[in-house]
Amino acid sequence: MLLTLAGPAASAQAAPAAGASDVTDGLALWYKLDAGSGGTVTDASGNGRNGTVRGTADWSASGQGLAFNGSDTYIKVPDDIMKGMDSITVSMDVMIDSTQSTPYFLYGFGNTSGGSGNGYLFTTGNSFRTSVATGNWSTEQTTKPSDSHNLTRGVWKHITYTQTGSTGLLYEDGVEVGRNTSVTITPGAIGSGTTKANYIGKSVYDGDKLFKGRIRDFRVYDRALAGSEVEQLSLPVATQGVADDKDALSLGDTSGVTSDLDLPKTGTAGGSSISWDSDNPSVVSDTGKVTRPEAGSPDGHATLTATLKKGTVTGSKKFDVTVPAALDDEAATRQAAEALTVHNLDDARGNLTLPKRGALGTTVTWSSAKPDVVSADGEVHRPAHGDGATTVELTATVSKGEAEATRVLTAKVPELPVKAALKGYMFSYFTGEGTSDGEQLYAALSKGNDPLHWRELNDGKPVLTSTLGEKGLRDPFIIRSPEGDKFYQIATDLRIYGNGDWDASQRTGSKSIMVWESTDLVHWTNQRLVKVSPDSAGNTWAPEAFYDAERGEYVVFWASKLYDNADHSGDTYNRMMYATTRDFYTFSEPKV
Repeated sequence: MLLTLAGPAASAQAAPAAGASDVTDGLALWYKLDAGSGGTVTDASGNGRNGTVRGTADWSASGQGLAFNGSDTYIKVPDDIMKGMDSITVSMDVMIDSTQSTPYFLYGFGNTSGGSGNGYLFTTGNSFRTSVATGNWSTEQTTKPSDSHNLTRGVWKHITYTQTGSTGLLYEDGVEVGRNTSVTITPGAIGSGTTKANYIGKSVYDGDKLFKGRIRDFRVYDRALAGSEVEQLSLPVATQGVADDKDALSLGDTSGVTSDLDLPKTGTAGGSSISWDSDNPSVVSDTGKVTRPEAGSPDGHATLTATLKKGTVTGSKKFDVTVPAALDDEAATRQAAEALTVHNLDDARGNLTLPKRGALGTTVTWSSAKPDVVSADGEVHRPAHGDGATTVELTATVSKGEAEATRVLTAKVPELPVKAALKGYMFSYFTGEGTSDGEQLYAALSKGNDPLHWRELNDGKPVLTSTLGEKGLRDPFIIRSPEGDKFYQIATDLRIYGNGDWDASQRTGSKSIMVWESTDLVHWTNQRLVKVSPDSAGNTWAPEAFYDAERGEYVVFWASKLYDNADHSGDTYNRMMYATTRDFYTFSEPKV
């Protein structure tokens, strides 16, 4: 289905589609989940199989189905729902909350014995699959996508499972994504037709988590729907998702673009996939790479067309991009010189990173007025304790072609600290994903110079909390500078509390580490998020560091899973990676 959404200002209008309500033949149960209140879920199929909401029934958002809170909400479906069925279809609209914990079932029809499943049919979003079993998990026959991906969270998805004969089919937004042609268990054979543990939003395993999110238009058929019928059921969700993503898609101000564009690949509102096409790749490529026309030439122009796709529904949106001509070499060097940044100039306690390349394709060379204090390579030799602080003028010469521009920066270099005996230990830690603040950083101080006895600081509350990245902190590590009067604290950018999704955290996790600095272990700078892993990495875990005196820089190492495909699908393993830095701002290219 084509949904044309051309032009940034165009309204998002969906082409008329046959209503999902038209697919009614063979309905065994139909919960529209469109009530305004109450704990009874009416069966719209006419078969009288009304369900009962257990726990909190939240119908507050009109048209958004029933909200499941992940704590006590689920629907009890009548017993023996699959009795006599040789074929089945289960279909629903679902929005999984971003904090959904795992493992969980979207629905489970079957029986429970001793707290474990004992014959059942279920679907979950992690990894997205449907399984049918005669006993516990070891008897499951599973239909799943080949890449074992997770359902996208925070957006509406339409999912359907059909089974007839020996074939199980799994659909996502109306498109087949999984097929199993070796299914031998019929729905009606589960429990010989007797099923007491039939739930929506709850697993047949007592130890699993409850579903958190929203569900609407939940259907069970006593036959396997055809692919065209599944597509018809999916159209409302897919059409709305493309329209919502089209409305939300923006590239910001494109009237004077001078750097590469970050072209989104996935819609933020509806989860649509987005591909891009440029009518002038020499100016802006399909991947967003920007090439400025030569100095003195007219500005470049390109139209980028975004094609949005969700299920079988597609739409498009165009963006006009203007790329100013490049600056001439003299203007480029002047601008690049003004843009130069050297970290820690106001308090140069360790070696400085003096950039060798500047903006706009320029190169940078350095000279020092006091090379015995700060060399042209940025090596810092601080005055001895008692000699006092000093300042050093560093001159940057920025070049491009025959043009040059200079800029003088002043480094303030403090004297070395007095050497003193160490008196104790400070310990930074996190407490785990079991509580909402467990993945933040805590601190403890040894009682005297005794590493076996500690007291918690800040009344046992977090000392550092994250407001960046995934907003969780784990695996802290503190390193003291070789001079002794500066500390760097680094940590993993990871939050598992509220979702429990260890698989996603190693496929689509952070590529960055968290960094703080301190001169006294009491006062810390604002946190900063620094990317150190390559794009092929799925995670950046447990960073540590040591100082290499011969190199004059820190070596930071961590664990990452590296993938050989853009989707980060398939199996791989964590590898140790490292990069070097002088200032924990600028890092070398990571290596295994």
